[in-house]
Amino acid sequence: MSRTDRGSRVIAAPKTTVYGALLDRESLEAWLPPDGMRGRIEQWDPRPGGGFRMVLTYLDPADSPGKTSDATDVVDVGFAELVPSERVVQTAVFEADDAAYAGTMTMTWDLDAAGDGTEVTVTATDVPPGIDQADHEAGIASSLANLASYVEARG
Repeated sequence: MSRTDRGSRVIAAPKTTVYGALLDRESLEAWLPPDGMRGRIEQWDPRPGGGFRMVLTYLDPADSPGKTSDATDVVDVGFAELVPSERVVQTAVFEADDAAYAGTMTMTWDLDAAGDGTEVTVTATDVPPGIDQADHEAGIASSLANLASYVEARG
């Protein structure tokens, strides 16, 4: 059975600014890793059919063993759909030996006007069963908080 995880947040920035942060390599490296991790993008091709490879490193791997190694999660992300200032649809495949992390998860980032800001809603579908739902939703919330801090500081 497929699982769906969600998170949303209103960000005090226009949709164009938020969308730009979803498609900028340096921006993603800065805000996408949830608390307790840092990220590095190894490959970058920001177009439909393109994507990126991100290495997420746990700052304290003792508390959170990685999917790829003890200290890392490596994920290949494809851009399935890009609708400027409206939506980014990503496919994510984790590099892992454990079958509990196998499969392709889809991450949809919807941007909707909310007063002077933007409501960002993240919907993750077909989440691998090895990813704990509470941890995943906390990670989504953390990334959204990081995104808000990142774009609001530049606004």
